[in-house]
Amino acid sequence: MGAFDLGPVWLSVKLASITVVALLVIATPLAWWLAYTEKRWRVAVEAVTALPLVLPPTVLGFYLLILLGPAGAIGRHWVTLTNSTLTFSFSGLVIASIVYSFPFAVQPLQAAFERVGRGPLEAAATLGASPVAAFLRVASPMALRGYVSAIVLVFAHTLGEFGVVLMVGGSIPGETRVVSIAIFEHVERLEYGQAHALSAGLLVFSFLVLLAVYAINRRARPGMGYAVG
Repeated sequence: MGAFDLGPVWLSVKLASITVVALLVIATPLAWWLAYTEKRWRVAVEAVTALPLVLPPTVLGFYLLILLGPAGAIGRHWVTLTNSTLTFSFSGLVIASIVYSFPFAVQPLQAAFERVGRGPLEAAATLGASPVAAFLRVASPMALRGYVSAIVLVFAHTLGEFGVVLMVGGSIPGETRVVSIAIFEHVERLEYGQAHALSAGLLVFSFLVLLAVYAINRRARPGMGYAVG
């Protein structure tokens, strides 16, 4: 494979972009609930949300492989509906990426909503704003830094996936062969030049991502920052 094969790069960018959009939709209501609920089982929900941070990617990938496989709880229904499998497909990679990057969306958003506090929302309510209007016009703009951090972290984290995508998607050119898999295969074939080109690109991108996240956090109010990982 040539040194300038950008197929895995574009596939990774596509996967990361879809994952970001999906997680913003899924993580926002959960992060809002976690920020303001007083339910005692909130801690259990937070622990489940954070599991991908501590589970080895191969463990998470193995259970996703079982779940999404043709005989799995989700996979068998997908086969019935589409006559295709989720495993070793781009759709399966999207689901796996959403699960794997879930805490990188929820935690920044939760921290941002907690910084907003109840005061602005109560003030909006006294002015006649509905809960939805208060969220859209007050809480969301005030939590903008949290959204930016979530987008950047999820995108970067998805680009760097390896264990999960290898277990669920394998290496199918144009379908599941993302950049991390491509690097691994180049190294296996002793194609260090190609591996270096892709790895250096990810290294620079990862540094810029961390730089952006820390800059965003430094601009937040003192004492109210949150952890990146």
